[in-house]
Amino acid sequence: MLKTLDRYIIRQFLGTFFFILMLIMSIAVVFDISEKTEDFAKTSASVYEIAVDYYVNFIIYYSNLFSGLLIFIAVLLFTSRLAGRSEIIAALSSGVSFPRLMRPFFIAATILTALSLYVNVFLLPHANRTRLAFEKAHIWSTYKLEERNVLREIAPGEIIYFETVDMAKLTGYRFSLEKWEGGQLRSKLMSDRAVYDTVAGSWQVHDYLIREIPPDQGPLGIEQAGSVIGEDEVMPPERIRRGALLDTIIPLKPADLGQRLAIAQAMDRTEIAAFIKAEKARGGSTVAYYEVEQKQRTSYPFATYVFTLLGVGIASRKVRGGTGVHMVLGVLLTLLYIFTMKMTTVAATNSAFNPTLAVWIPNIIFGIIGVWIYWKAPK
Repeated sequence: MLKTLDRYIIRQFLGTFFFILMLIMSIAVVFDISEKTEDFAKTSASVYEIAVDYYVNFIIYYSNLFSGLLIFIAVLLFTSRLAGRSEIIAALSSGVSFPRLMRPFFIAATILTALSLYVNVFLLPHANRTRLAFEKAHIWSTYKLEERNVLREIAPGEIIYFETVDMAKLTGYRFSLEKWEGGQLRSKLMSDRAVYDTVAGSWQVHDYLIREIPPDQGPLGIEQAGSVIGEDEVMPPERIRRGALLDTIIPLKPADLGQRLAIAQAMDRTEIAAFIKAEKARGGSTVAYYEVEQKQRTSYPFATYVFTLLGVGIASRKVRGGTGVHMVLGVLLTLLYIFTMKMTTVAATNSAFNPTLAVWIPNIIFGIIGVWIYWKAPK
């Protein structure tokens, strides 16, 4: 059973955290309203949609995003207050060991970790789906695909290419579709532009040319007409067809070519796993970003233990300057943690660094630092 000291520390930990969370979220909502007032005035969204569809889910998203930092601040504040009032010294002097004193901190941290895991894995994707749908309908401008020379494998042996894509017009320029069999090019459809028909769900190819290459003409389709195969046999020439307009049934939507990376936040664990698998098959360039998003949903909640260990180790020592000194040290460590996390995630998304290692390295490094601070803390 929990003793009085345990209940007191857990109550102080959770109470301080949720108080700071409500305070920060209230400030964030006020600032966001002031920034988006003009957008809301122009939109057709009702007050209910703005309040429920957007701001309720806005609070869920940013509460989870800042939870690690706020947990750290909460631990620093109330632990520093305990140290300043000599309550920690009194507990240690009465025979309570420092590891025993840590137990209620980690009970509270476990509660917050379990809550964060639930939010990250189950609640947040659906909240983000509603919030991002609202932003797409009422706030966002048209998405622009910056990527050039877009290649996607839409089926085994079928490769589609766009030199550029205008997402606003749902139009791709310098389009081609190649079909390969056994390492040999069998046909190639080329066009100056292809337009996606949202009603029919198909691509309309304008001013097209189709080359159909016989199997025995080699992997690059080099003209070999007239070459002798056997007695009185010659290889057939390739066929070329031209036309003004062609409807094609291509299993590819404009969203498959590119979309806002924030959409990853709206996918649940099954959807993001399927999307990553499909993107790898198509040769998408943003696979690493989605893998980082997938792995962070597990790694980030466990940072609660790291921040708790760091916070207690720093703030449990009574020092001249009190809470102010503890907060400065805490802010410096937080900035270093965020910097390390950014470095590793950028390495994963841009330099083929392993995404799992990228999201866990900050926890490992600062967990080791936390263990060292804990070892140096008063016993």
